[in-house]
Amino acid sequence: MSEKLWGGRFNMPTHKMAEEFNASIHFDKRLYKYDIKGSLAHVSMLAKQEIISREEAEIIKTALLEVEKEIENGEFTYRTEDEDIHMAIEKRLHEIAGPVAGKLHTARSRNDQVATDFRMFLRDKMAEIMESLKKLMKAIVDKSEKEIDVLMPGYTHLQTAQPVLFPHYAMAYFQMFKRDYLRFMDCKRRINECPLGSGALAGTTFDIDREYTSEKLGFDRPTENSMDSVSDRDFALEFLSAASICGMHLSRISEEIIIFSSAEFGFIDLSDDFCTGSSIMPQKKNPDMAELIRGKTGRLYGNMISLFTTMKGLPMAYNKDMQEDKKPVFDSADTLVYSLEIFAEMFSKMKLNPAKMKKSAAAGFSTATDLADYLVRKGMPFRQAHNVVGKTVAYALSKNKELEDLTLDELKQFSDEVDEDIFAYIMVEKSVDSRNTEGGTAKDSVKRQIKSAREFIR
Repeated sequence: MSEKLWGGRFNMPTHKMAEEFNASIHFDKRLYKYDIKGSLAHVSMLAKQEIISREEAEIIKTALLEVEKEIENGEFTYRTEDEDIHMAIEKRLHEIAGPVAGKLHTARSRNDQVATDFRMFLRDKMAEIMESLKKLMKAIVDKSEKEIDVLMPGYTHLQTAQPVLFPHYAMAYFQMFKRDYLRFMDCKRRINECPLGSGALAGTTFDIDREYTSEKLGFDRPTENSMDSVSDRDFALEFLSAASICGMHLSRISEEIIIFSSAEFGFIDLSDDFCTGSSIMPQKKNPDMAELIRGKTGRLYGNMISLFTTMKGLPMAYNKDMQEDKKPVFDSADTLVYSLEIFAEMFSKMKLNPAKMKKSAAAGFSTATDLADYLVRKGMPFRQAHNVVGKTVAYALSKNKELEDLTLDELKQFSDEVDEDIFAYIMVEKSVDSRNTEGGTAKDSVKRQIKSAREFIR
């Protein structure tokens, strides 16, 4: 006969290999505090509804708190044969409280129990992620405010495009991380519905109060359909998707940190305590933290695809496949928090090289569009102006000069509209200052962005 808590109908014990294969306790044990919290709310509800006596409820509560203390003190024994954290806690509860412990599982199933625990875990973890995002956003705003006058080249296709302020570049990433924050906030709203009381899939015959347990556990409301309640992992998929998008943003800025810190660019210098050296080349200073963050994005993507693949063909309602939901979620949650915390510190401590950045901002014909705009203001159609400037750039390339190095006579050979005032327009400072539209790179516009960002993160 089976000695499992569910083993009444079985004539044989579980095969050792099957037991190992079936167990999730080695990773879902981190849900213990949520499992105990959910059980405390459930037993309180059972007593309130007079499904069990208040005396029985108090015995169970006391025993649950004792189990929690044992776990937190490292005195709890995790056994593979207990399968998961829910069964492990219930088994220990029986050892402490005796037969009355069996009444705890009245009107619930492991299916709604684990769904509730998982949602509570993710709710807390997303709050942690959102705090880490705020730290990173603050680091970006602080750096932008400090380096408000620093010029740099803006790129498209990784080719010099137009000059911008460094804080304008940095605040572009603020917007990405702000959207990540709002995505997690929205995801958290959908997570915050309580499945407890849904039973295995069809609800329960007992007169339970789901509103009571939902409120006691900090949920906004109970879930509306018992079958969906135990089979839904959309909330986990949504979290993994949001984590993957956030990881992609971290990877993009990490890639640029890596490029900008190279000798060829020399725009930034990363703090030594966020870099490593080479085992053979003593001169090396490698941006390993940025590279690791860029690499860990692949893990975030893999975790997301893993759970999508697990869920894609499952029939209603709960299936054991869904035990595979926790590892990818746990890993993504931990990976993302660590990456955000590391990047925020690294970004705060990195130093800029304003002289090198400004020199690069002026190179590569970065003010060519300003020359075209100048001609448009003189009455020339933009497409014609585009062609004129293209020919001017080709000429400058043949003479190995930048636009601002050309003489007035050289510029006038392509258009009579060019006059002495052109040089004010093709200087990088003038180019940046002239873009004062909402969201533009002019200093006043960037200051407005910073002000708005401060209001968001406070």
